[in-house]
Amino acid sequence: MPPRITDSTIWHQAEMLMQPAFIRLVDNIRKQLDVSSWKGTYQDVLVWSPGTTDETKATVTGLVQELETATPERVSEIKQTLAKLPMPHPGYHLCLQRQEQREEVDLWELCYQVCFQNYTLENEVVSIDTSLIDQEGEVDWNTLDLKAKQIVEDMFNRLPHPSAPSP
Repeated sequence: MPPRITDSTIWHQAEMLMQPAFIRLVDNIRKQLDVSSWKGTYQDVLVWSPGTTDETKATVTGLVQELETATPERVSEIKQTLAKLPMPHPGYHLCLQRQEQREEVDLWELCYQVCFQNYTLENEVVSIDTSLIDQEGEVDWNTLDLKAKQIVEDMFNRLPHPSAPSP
């Protein structure tokens, strides 16, 4: 889930950093894949709130699909119903594969790790990593790139290592 941000200054800083951080992450992932035995593909996904039942997901998905062909009267009903249900937010995953091994990484979670200090999924409150912003209030590209590179390297280092061949 995306972090909840209620402070307007933090929101502005996050808006300023997210796109550059995402770009630097994808570039650093490409560089790691070039020298890795892992193959990577990207996939758009829908991310649901924890605890959302499969039944609710199916209901929401069905109603969203029905919107495309519904009468104006039915569109109003569907929108009212959807307003009461949990809605997924778009996600973007890196799907890594090496032989039979498969790993999936949420790129937005990596992006949050770049932009926020000590970010974890459990953090309710986040704060911007202000080292990524220069004295003029702009993105510090060098620091941003170094942090993105480190996070990508850490992610690749946590991937399962190839099994040693049996003697």
